[in-house]
Amino acid sequence: MSGDRPSPLVIERILRDRVGIWQQVVAERDLNALTGRMLASSAIALACYGAVLGAFHSPLMALTSALKLPLLFLVTLAICLPTLYLFNLVFGARLSVRQSLALVMVAITVTSMLAVAFAPISLFFLITAPDYGFFKLLNVAILTLSALVGLRFLTGGMQVLNDHGLLAPEVAKAQVNTQAVPVTAPAAVPAAPTPAAVPAAAAPAVAPVAGQSAEPVAVPAGPAVAESIPNGATTTAPMPAHVPAQWSGQPAGAPFAPGHPVPPGYQVAQRPWGTPPVRRGEPTQRPASMTLLYIWILLFGFVGTQLAWTLRPFFGDPGQDFAFFRSIDGNFYAEILRTIANL
Repeated sequence: MSGDRPSPLVIERILRDRVGIWQQVVAERDLNALTGRMLASSAIALACYGAVLGAFHSPLMALTSALKLPLLFLVTLAICLPTLYLFNLVFGARLSVRQSLALVMVAITVTSMLAVAFAPISLFFLITAPDYGFFKLLNVAILTLSALVGLRFLTGGMQVLNDHGLLAPEVAKAQVNTQAVPVTAPAAVPAAPTPAAVPAAAAPAVAPVAGQSAEPVAVPAGPAVAESIPNGATTTAPMPAHVPAQWSGQPAGAPFAPGHPVPPGYQVAQRPWGTPPVRRGEPTQRPASMTLLYIWILLFGFVGTQLAWTLRPFFGDPGQDFAFFRSIDGNFYAEILRTIANL
């Protein structure tokens, strides 16, 4: 599915064309339209699920919960989004406000759509087992599970942006500089010596550069080069004069062995002879922006739960009259523990 022909349902495109969504965010292409569709879809889905929550008390409570549940997520986003954006700016990321908003809206859209998918299950227990404590814990568990899945999408999107160098641009630039770069004209390569000029059983010979220590890997002449190098050793450095010309340059990170010629018109980034080689499979350092993302997720969760406690009731205690808001006393976590103990 192409990003230029979106699905009528934005959640379907998010789930089916995840790569296309991330590419659109990276390119900042039509982000206003995409964010608007996600905002509308999330508000409708959360309103439907909020109506299910309030239906436990009365139709009037169902209406107020349908209004307050979308408000809960959107106000939490408004409070926490500046923190995420400034975190990224402080640590050198190049995310724009629109990109940050689109990423978080992907997570909220997945959360809201998954929650409304659980609405029939919630209604089933509302009808068959109308216990206030059980119904409250059931829906808190549903919202928690939905939020965890949505935040998984957020971390996945941030990882894609990191792969494109938007979270750690300096690291990405350094990696690009180690790759093969085009040149206007390839340098002249000396002709390879004839096999007769090099004894087959020649002893290992290394030609160190003045002022530098010799490479610990001995490079003998002849076709036994690949056998003399330990497993995992790689090199892109200039070779001594006795090494055949067709082995004098290898792609960065490739094993030093025949069969890896440099394409015409390209040259290989060199490292000084004697410096440690770059090995394949080495773990890259996680950028600070990714670490701060997990801290921001915890912050988002704390702000959201405290705001939910401030905006309560959502379910409506059947032993109390209808009220649009309750007095602020206690906290969300103490109430959950008390409900579990009473259950």
